[in-house]
Amino acid sequence: MTRAELRATLIAALGEIAPEADFSRLRGDAPLREELDLDSMDFMNFLIAISERLQVDIPETAYASVSTLDRCLDYVALRLGVAS
Repeated sequence: MTRAELRATLIAALGEIAPEADFSRLRGDAPLREELDLDSMDFMNFLIAISERLQVDIPETAYASVSTLDRCLDYVALRLGVAS
């Protein structure tokens, strides 16, 4: 899997949580919860979707490490061994 494919997978998971969002305007460095108006359950459902789709464990201690799209992409890519 490439980083581009991984990013598309993350956005698809976000699309299920926030279908009304315009992902073309999503800044990679902006907090996902603020950018997409996600509550804590929405964010948790996003992380669960990522875990299930990609078989990547995201413990609660790592939640700050996945707070933006870029950080989430970096975290998951590292866990999957996807090159930069």
